[in-house]
Amino acid sequence: MLKRVINPILFLPLALSINSVNVLSSETKNYIDNVLEEKRNITFIDYQDIEKIVLNNQELKSLQNLVASASFNLSSQIAKRYPSLDLQVNGLPKYVAGKKYNSKLPTLKTSQFSANPSLNIKWNLIDPLRGSEINIAKANYKIAENNYEIKKKDLIQEARMRFHKYQKSYQDIQNKKFTLDLSMTSLENAKAKLDAGIGTKFEVLEAEAQLSRDKQSLNEKKVEHEINKISLKEILNIKGDIESNNEQNLIGFWNNRLNKNINEGLENNLSLKNLLLQKSIKNSQANSFLGQNKPNIYISNSLSSTFTKGDALSEVIDSEESGSNYTNTISLNFAWNIFDGGQNKKSYKSKLSDAEAEKYAYENLKNVLTTSISKAYLNLKLNEEKIISSLKEIESSKESVRLSRLRYDVGISTLKDVLVRQNELSNAKSKNINAIYNYNLNIDELARLTFLDISKNCFDINNNEIKDTDSICNI
Repeated sequence: MLKRVINPILFLPLALSINSVNVLSSETKNYIDNVLEEKRNITFIDYQDIEKIVLNNQELKSLQNLVASASFNLSSQIAKRYPSLDLQVNGLPKYVAGKKYNSKLPTLKTSQFSANPSLNIKWNLIDPLRGSEINIAKANYKIAENNYEIKKKDLIQEARMRFHKYQKSYQDIQNKKFTLDLSMTSLENAKAKLDAGIGTKFEVLEAEAQLSRDKQSLNEKKVEHEINKISLKEILNIKGDIESNNEQNLIGFWNNRLNKNINEGLENNLSLKNLLLQKSIKNSQANSFLGQNKPNIYISNSLSSTFTKGDALSEVIDSEESGSNYTNTISLNFAWNIFDGGQNKKSYKSKLSDAEAEKYAYENLKNVLTTSISKAYLNLKLNEEKIISSLKEIESSKESVRLSRLRYDVGISTLKDVLVRQNELSNAKSKNINAIYNYNLNIDELARLTFLDISKNCFDINNNEIKDTDSICNI
């Protein structure tokens, strides 16, 4: 009799604790769902739309202005090939009034309006610095264009990565919901067996604990999904809410062999081209230092004139008197900085050394790119195998769950075995989700590094369609 009284007393705090956990989990779930349902100004996002939408990114717009700045600078340097024209006017007009007194001469007076316009034309026929300055401006303009394209492609890749992550987190939610349903079924079975007198309270408690863990895991995935949405909106510069096709699919296939990937990637990489342009700039700067010790030849033409009205240095002022004169001077000029103590020669050698350093940076970046392309390609092949193997694991795990439930129902297995098989199935589905996610990331990375297109069809190395049912082409 005492044992019957003690047992319920011992189990009562534990039961209350489990009940409180269930209530808390339910409240937390409802609160999170309410928060995540707040939506406004919904924009639909598709994988194919990202390349257009990313153009609204603020950082990209900033680089676009730098391209415009470099373009204006290039036009400014090219303008040095043409003559310059200056107009200068001293007094517009100028009025002079005065008196000159001498005791032995008549007093002279001045009251006169005048204007002195001059027109100067200069044309550099031979300017040793001009060619280098134009070449530097051209290279800087091309670098600015390349930087814009590099940033645009990097942003597209980053946005696509966030899009894949957003889709993956949605699939994680569906997986957790599936697991939660299995746990609820297990709890119902445990309670039914307990009520029938063939189960134990321990199995019910174990099922309730698993259900509580699955609820918490589901809430975590929901929050993670919302964070991924915020991250995607940030890079796309979208102010409202977004929606997309949440189904996780392979974005395409990669039919290019490793050698082609590397060759195309090195040939088309804009960062490598920028290093060559930087080397060209350093060489042009070196030549500009040598040009400072070369002669500069230019033509100048100066037209100056004077217009007056009034009288100057006269005993009697005639206000109606007027006059004008002009002179025109044209000349061929020559300027040559013959010796500067060797300063420009040393600066020339300094820039040549800088240009040589760019060559080593170029070779180093080629090695880095070759490694990155190789890693992305090999990881792609690895994830292809993971997708196939995870699908097989899912099928096997489903059958294991079915058989373990049958064994539990007839009493030759425990609920613990059922819960273990449930977790194995959930992990198998999670592996498949991660494999598809990483596969898509690898393809996007290869497209970014090699400038090759993603194929919608799947072919082997001989460009033949693959019909193997165990191939990634036919999953």
